[in-house]
Amino acid sequence: MKEAVYIGRNPASEPDLQELMSSVALGDQEAFASVYDVVAGPVLGVVRSVLRDRAQSEEVAQEVLVEVWRTAARYRADRGTAINWILTLAHRRAVDRVRSAEAAAAREHKAALLDRTPEYDQVTEQVEAHLEREQVRRCLRTLTEIQRQAVTLAYYRGLTYREVAEALALPLGTAKTRLRDGLIRLRDCLGVTA
Repeated sequence: MKEAVYIGRNPASEPDLQELMSSVALGDQEAFASVYDVVAGPVLGVVRSVLRDRAQSEEVAQEVLVEVWRTAARYRADRGTAINWILTLAHRRAVDRVRSAEAAAAREHKAALLDRTPEYDQVTEQVEAHLEREQVRRCLRTLTEIQRQAVTLAYYRGLTYREVAEALALPLGTAKTRLRDGLIRLRDCLGVTA
């Protein structure tokens, strides 16, 4: 009869995990140390296969082993082997970490989008300002050329009456009249009441 060949550890030389889990459930620290020695490698392997990040994998593996210590009484031998129960805990915890990271990334992305979205009032103000500019441009087109030039120089460039008169090569009184007439026509066109 041929002797069985084992890759890794010989299962016959390892302690019985089911018995150890019963002792761990009763608070036996030495039994937990034995469980830890047997399952730490496989737990880290399962977690690492899900997370792919060494530091996070070690952290999650540690969390799983603490959970095994705390919840050993929940293990039921009639539902499966201890190693399968522990590796299931490891896999679930690793998947939870991935989901948590994805949810956090989605929340951060959503928050970043909200930070870039202008407030409602700002959007309204921008639309109203645009509409007002368009209405002013339309009304400016109804003025004579000299009125439009006088209004543009006075209100968009900030020139005084004298500077408007010099820029248009007009007498000061004429420049004032053109400007006043242009403003009256703009007021009427825009529907502004005095």
